[in-house]
Amino acid sequence: MADPFFKPVSGMEMPRFAGIPTFMRLPSVPLDHPRIGDVQIGLVGLPWDGSVTNRPGPRHGPRQLRDYSTMIRAQHPVSGLRPFEAANCADLGDVGPNPVDQDDTMARFATFYAELKSRNIRPLTGGGDHLCTLPVLRGLAKDAPLGLVHFDSHTDLFAAYFGSKTLTHGNPFRSAVEEGLLDPKRMIQIGIRGTQYDRSDFDFAKANGIRIVTIEEFFARGIPDVMAEAREIVDDKPTYMSYDIDFIDPSVAPGTGTPEWGGPNAFQAMQVVRECDGLNIVAGDLVEVSPPFDPSGNTAWLGVSLMFEMLCVMVAAL
Repeated sequence: MADPFFKPVSGMEMPRFAGIPTFMRLPSVPLDHPRIGDVQIGLVGLPWDGSVTNRPGPRHGPRQLRDYSTMIRAQHPVSGLRPFEAANCADLGDVGPNPVDQDDTMARFATFYAELKSRNIRPLTGGGDHLCTLPVLRGLAKDAPLGLVHFDSHTDLFAAYFGSKTLTHGNPFRSAVEEGLLDPKRMIQIGIRGTQYDRSDFDFAKANGIRIVTIEEFFARGIPDVMAEAREIVDDKPTYMSYDIDFIDPSVAPGTGTPEWGGPNAFQAMQVVRECDGLNIVAGDLVEVSPPFDPSGNTAWLGVSLMFEMLCVMVAAL
């Protein structure tokens, strides 16, 4: 049972349009807070998009995600789970990036998540571009590789671009495999689609035993069947969930830098996370929400709705 200190502010106590926005109206508990030792799941913002290769904007994602997350209520509509009563959850704030130094930013992020691991806090992150996942994994998986359930329209398994050593949001999972942070045989990437430069990412996946489910296979087989395979692949061992908002069709979630047509709708986007119930999800992220490309804010609202779905899966795994 959660400590009452960690109870979010209810819309019955303070209107949702009022007050200081935190993730899901949870208490703000930075690392130097006296109650940090009681946090079980920490929500974190990574406002960084210095590694995007096309349209920037995800650096503004965490702030908008927090704002729209004030609409999240206490209970899951299907399972009935009340996550904020089952676990001590808190907003741990943003990890401040260095906007002119990618290496320093990645080091800051990795250090922060290593600290969370040392305190046995399971993180749920709002990004930020998808390279943010790499330093999170560096902080969490140095001792033993994690499995991965990855929803995206892109594999992010490419080598560094232009012959450079500088990484981009197209490289995090290749780098994570090469660094021993992910177990490639416990990885599944779902929803992959769009035009391609070449097949080097698919070749890397095949050579290392990574399972790719294209969007054509996803729709042909159906969500329950695909997610049953995902559960078999990652098994009951510690697993990371990474959710790129461009997994979803841009007619539903246009606020992202590299949209690809032909993706799932909003209900299907939530259903895939619900099908992860029972997995040992020890951490997760929702990335690539780019507010400048969706003035309506609907992309961010869907993003935080997905974060709530992920939170429920993580709470059930405690």
